[in-house]
Amino acid sequence: MKQSKSAGTGKSIGAQSIKAKAPPSGELRDGAQCKVIGGVHSGKSGVVRDIKTGKTGHVSVTVVQPNGERFKTLARNVAIRGGSA
Repeated sequence: MKQSKSAGTGKSIGAQSIKAKAPPSGELRDGAQCKVIGGVHSGKSGVVRDIKTGKTGHVSVTVVQPNGERFKTLARNVAIRGGSA
């Protein structure tokens, strides 16, 4: 039988601890005015709704634009505006 050469790579396949990634600086909260500064939706703005943390620790938010259109983006791509409601 052939033995795999990658047997000693040091990678563990068992249970791994997943650390939650910290949300970006600023007051990321439901109802805050924001502007998207990165990603596919960059340049758009609106109100933060529905903040969720996924299994991998990435924080995602739903942004509702003034025209009612919604989109999801990662919280790291969102800048909170100073004069939020």
